Amino acid sequence: MPRQGCVILRESFTDERSKVETRTSAGSHAPAATKRGKRAVGLVQTRVGRVRNRAVREEALVAAAGRLFASRGYEATTTREIASEAGCAEGLIHRYFRGKEGLLLALIRSHTSREFLDMNQRLRLAPSLEEEVVQLVEFELQRMWEDREFLKVLIPRAHVDPNLGPILNRIGPMPRAKTIAERLKAVCKTKSVPEENLEVLSHLIGILGFVFGYMRPVVLRDDPAKTRALAIATARMLVRGF
Repeated sequence: MPRQGCVILRESFTDERSKVETRTSAGSHAPAATKRGKRAVGLVQTRVGRVRNRAVREEALVAAAGRLFASRGYEATTTREIASEAGCAEGLIHRYFRGKEGLLLALIRSHTSREFLDMNQRLRLAPSLEEEVVQLVEFELQRMWEDREFLKVLIPRAHVDPNLGPILNRIGPMPRAKTIAERLKAVCKTKSVPEENLEVLSHLIGILGFVFGYMRPVVLRDDPAKTRALAIATARMLVRGF
């Protein structure tokens, strides 16, 4: 074969091989990109699933701790029992809450946040200061009675743990008094009632709720109906001074 023909034949063969390699390369890259995309989507889905599972587990552990603390007491309840009650691994308590004390704080926060939400959702502003104070006292009485088992755990623990009291004050009584004071200000917006007086009244509402909703009926075993009537009468008498 002439030399020129050989050159042409080699060039033709080279061109065809390049086309085949190009097609093969493109075909091999496309599935790889698709696989990487699928892996990325799977990774995102896995992370979302983990977040959701953590929230569910945390809620289960907090609920289990509340039940066991109320029935067995804080000191007698172990993290193993809480984990078993929640259906979770014991190590999650230390990972999520750093131990039993952190779990107790999470339980307290869960209670207080729900209480503030319930107050503003369930109670509309009353048309007068007296009616507003009365309905707030009734709400506090009911709340204390419903949380009596929780308080049986919390109050003794606060006596032996000096760090718990200040924490409770920050996430419990103080924010609650502020919420109540804001409601009282809204009711009295057409009256010239000093803000400091409304602040004092907001704390008195919380005190009435604790004394007549927990101490008298639960600790002293007074008749709940009588203690409620006495709390309402005291509230009406207080409002007359404003």
